[in-house]
Amino acid sequence: MNELVLLGGLAVIAFLYAMVGHGGASGYITLLTLAGVATTVVRPSALLLNVVVSAMAFVQFARAGHFRWKVFWPFIVLSIPMAWVGASVTLDPEVYRKLLGVCLLFAVARLVIPTERLVGEPRPLPLAAALLIGLLIGLVSGLIGIGGGIILSPILLLMGWADARTTAATSALFILVNSVVGLLAVAQQAPVWSTMDPGWLMAAVAGGLLGSWVGSRVLPPLRLRQALGVVLFLAAIKLWW
Repeated sequence: MNELVLLGGLAVIAFLYAMVGHGGASGYITLLTLAGVATTVVRPSALLLNVVVSAMAFVQFARAGHFRWKVFWPFIVLSIPMAWVGASVTLDPEVYRKLLGVCLLFAVARLVIPTERLVGEPRPLPLAAALLIGLLIGLVSGLIGIGGGIILSPILLLMGWADARTTAATSALFILVNSVVGLLAVAQQAPVWSTMDPGWLMAAVAGGLLGSWVGSRVLPPLRLRQALGVVLFLAAIKLWW
């Protein structure tokens, strides 16, 4: 894949994911994997990009007043140790691709769900369910090198536990925390900074800054997100077949 095309793709992914409070790890992993980058490079690189972009997204959504601690903490408390456990496991490349393909379908669901879906007050959050969901998402996020927001976001929206922008703020911090934990675990096995092209980071930062501002302050363009959803759906199919 041409380097300029790769950089442009990373910037677009960061922009579109940051609009909905995500770091973009699933998109980065897919793009880098399809570009032929080794899994040993893809995983830490995606986590590092995820940390940077999700941090920018969280700051923008929190400053706009959309973060709710009571929605966030039940999901993260058991997710942290499980993200560490998952990140310490090295998956078979074929299993890795299949699991990534499944997670991409959650990303598709989040991107195509209309942001205006929830009307009225959010439903009460059941503590036991939130703890269990956080535990499972933490494990999966650690295994494949994502923050877990692509799984958490559709659940929050479809269950009516948060509106669109509270979901974005919650997911952004959830992704940030899990990605930092995963990155620390991966860094114990191999250097992180030396494996990533600095241009990838600059492209993601540029896209993430703009996307997080648009998502937190302006109505996110639904058609753009749906287009990304189609692309990720096709990528998920390719990863499986």
